[in-house]
Amino acid sequence: MGAGPLVVTYPLTGRSRAIVEEELGGTAEAIYLVDLAPDARAHALGRAGAVLSHDTSKELRPDEIPLIRNARLLQFTAAGIDWVPTRDLPRELPVAANKGGGAEPMSEHVVALALAAAKRLFIEHPNLKSGEFNQRSANRMLRGGVCGILGFGNVGIATARLMRAFGMKIYAINRRGASDEPTDWIATTDLLDEMLRVADVLVISAALTTATEGLIGARELGLMKEDAILINVARGEIIDEEALYAHLISHPHFFAGIDAWWVEPVRHGHFAMSHPFLDLPNVIGSPHNSAGGGAWRDEYLRRAVQNCRRAILGEMPWNVIGPHERML
Repeated sequence: MGAGPLVVTYPLTGRSRAIVEEELGGTAEAIYLVDLAPDARAHALGRAGAVLSHDTSKELRPDEIPLIRNARLLQFTAAGIDWVPTRDLPRELPVAANKGGGAEPMSEHVVALALAAAKRLFIEHPNLKSGEFNQRSANRMLRGGVCGILGFGNVGIATARLMRAFGMKIYAINRRGASDEPTDWIATTDLLDEMLRVADVLVISAALTTATEGLIGARELGLMKEDAILINVARGEIIDEEALYAHLISHPHFFAGIDAWWVEPVRHGHFAMSHPFLDLPNVIGSPHNSAGGGAWRDEYLRRAVQNCRRAILGEMPWNVIGPHERML
């Protein structure tokens, strides 16, 4: 056995509990706080080897937070945890996001948005309904172009593999300016301008941090090609909302595929836009569902539990967040 049990702080179905047991593989006992009497919660949290949570601010009382300081890992189920209060968690407690949990469906979603924009699908569909048959409309090819990827983690890499199959060159930016994944060009954000100038498709798949918040503004958009396709599957706050809307108005051949919005139900309790993006013909929107659902939720859980198992066994966990990623 490892360092202690895996303590799960939120309700799980029987199906999900079976996945937890399967992925732990006898490494540790799984304890579910919802099964415990109030006076037993403290004992379980105090001896946790790892803790699996969705939102500790809602699942643990303030007096319970210090009890998990000796756990080897606090693992969140979400890939991005900028919306979860993490600044006041015990400093000695490693905290991990489930980064890349939805890499495969997200990469497919990116390709779908890029192709829909390049092939003008959302423009010609209503044209057909009104009787226009624009057979000679100027569709674009992805082949031969540059796909720029801002945030070259698991999602960025999965996207690169698909885009490469379409014949695109891969330009990437990450924190190290290096990757084991093949690219045609890779750098840190110091050379972001260079990537913006050449990208035919720009994919935003970076985490929201103090460094990436507001990273793409009017100046950066102005560096891009007149007919570039910008796709955001990360966080709305990485792009200046007003600047993007103004750019789309003034550059009608520039497309935006927006999956990540600035105000969303999970993080803010409701959905809202400061500008009517969805009225523009050069915008394709989706309700931040690029990470998929249904059976893929099982895979999300599996990857989170696998990381907990690593920590309990004394191995280095994946995706531990740094101070710059603690937004609240």
